[in-house]
Amino acid sequence: MTKEILINVEPREKRVAVVEDSKLYNFFIERPDQKTLVGNIYKGRIETIVKSIGAAFVDIGLEKKGFLYLSEAFDLEVDLEDNSHQVKDQPREFKAGQEIIVQVVKEPFGTKGPRLTSHVSIPGRYLVIMPQDTHKGISRKIENDKERARLRVLLSELKLPKDIGFIVRTASEGKSKKDLQKDTHFLQKLWRSILKNSTKLPTPSLIYEEYDVVLRIVRDSFTEDVTRLIIDSKYEFKRVHRFISTFLSHLKKRVEWYKQPTPLFEQRRIEEQIDRIYGSTIFLKCGGYIIIEPTEGLVVVDVNSGRFKKKMKQEDMAFTVNSEAAAEIARQLRLRDLGGIIVIDFIDMSKDGHRRAVMNKLKRALSFDHAKTDISGMSKLCLVEMTRERTHGTVESLSYETCPHCLGKGKVKSTATLAIAALKEIKNGLKKLSRNAREVNIYLPPKVADRLFNEDKQHIAALQKQFRKRINIIASCELSAGESRIVS
Repeated sequence: MTKEILINVEPREKRVAVVEDSKLYNFFIERPDQKTLVGNIYKGRIETIVKSIGAAFVDIGLEKKGFLYLSEAFDLEVDLEDNSHQVKDQPREFKAGQEIIVQVVKEPFGTKGPRLTSHVSIPGRYLVIMPQDTHKGISRKIENDKERARLRVLLSELKLPKDIGFIVRTASEGKSKKDLQKDTHFLQKLWRSILKNSTKLPTPSLIYEEYDVVLRIVRDSFTEDVTRLIIDSKYEFKRVHRFISTFLSHLKKRVEWYKQPTPLFEQRRIEEQIDRIYGSTIFLKCGGYIIIEPTEGLVVVDVNSGRFKKKMKQEDMAFTVNSEAAAEIARQLRLRDLGGIIVIDFIDMSKDGHRRAVMNKLKRALSFDHAKTDISGMSKLCLVEMTRERTHGTVESLSYETCPHCLGKGKVKSTATLAIAALKEIKNGLKKLSRNAREVNIYLPPKVADRLFNEDKQHIAALQKQFRKRINIIASCELSAGESRIVS
């Protein structure tokens, strides 16, 4: 299997596609005016405390105040002379006006500000440093017992500070003690720099900014199984090359600068795959299809047999379609970055073995997801409930906005319905006009005006007779569906 990372850079947008055998498996997008806040560390000030929910609102210098659960808050004591710090026992009571170091763990959404924690964690290439924790551990995604044991031995040999926690990341599999040691030095130096900023800068201030999407993906996803990393920007190519020279020098030869006149994503047929991310229906090779419908409270996924044509029993057909759908659903959740509560309605299967096999395939496919997922078993109705952690806005939310005509419903009123509503508006408007007015102009959207000119002209004639006024129907392209304007 050929795995590639493709990076497209435009003046107002950076896009990253992770492709396996020419199929899009992950997609990221970032714009200067919509840059992610997740991972940023701020020196903030507690503005208000809401004891009833055990939380505080923290001013971190943004338009919206951050939200911090006090159970996730720590009091940090810093000594810059010897570059040391100490996490004090959590105070019994925080006070308004108190300064605190916090990290963004979830983007602002709607009227809500960013979700915060003071349990800071900073990822490196191979490890994550946790300054407010003393725990040393191995990522749960490293499942091989021998490798876990080897990494645990290496971790104990690194002579790490006792008052700082570290977690070994999945990228550490097969890596040497030297690789891990280099990462620990970098992360400790970075944390000391953050502490120094916290004492020098005013409150509130940004004291550490997470990497942009390009360097973040290079750090987290450019692993040995990636065949090539291709970038169509000379500036970003040089920036990535410098980053890789420091942390991933053995992968330098796999980085390429794309110079062809045909746009990279177009040449690799990625654009058409990106467009399909935004559709609600996903067709499967077997002829079945999936419908994904995000709602206010949850995401609903429905699996259907569609045009499945193979002659087999209902049970076997359901198992075949569900098996393919399980892998595709995991891929779509990743591509769209859908989160929260997710309910999957698989085609009914009566055999326990088939249900277990589909569940195992779904769990296997979800294991490649960087986001944390929690999945329940399959019910007798073949419903699966799961949750997926999402810290950023969805890919769709960056590229689309709510339709002003349907207000997000995905449907608009028919011309006949709008014409009936327009007749009511005209009648109410005529009642309010002076009796001396002999003529009135009614401005309507073209389709509605055409309907009143033709199919409903008898209703206009009836209104003219009732109110003894001439009614002029005028089509206006400036009006949207449901709008009208009456001028006497």
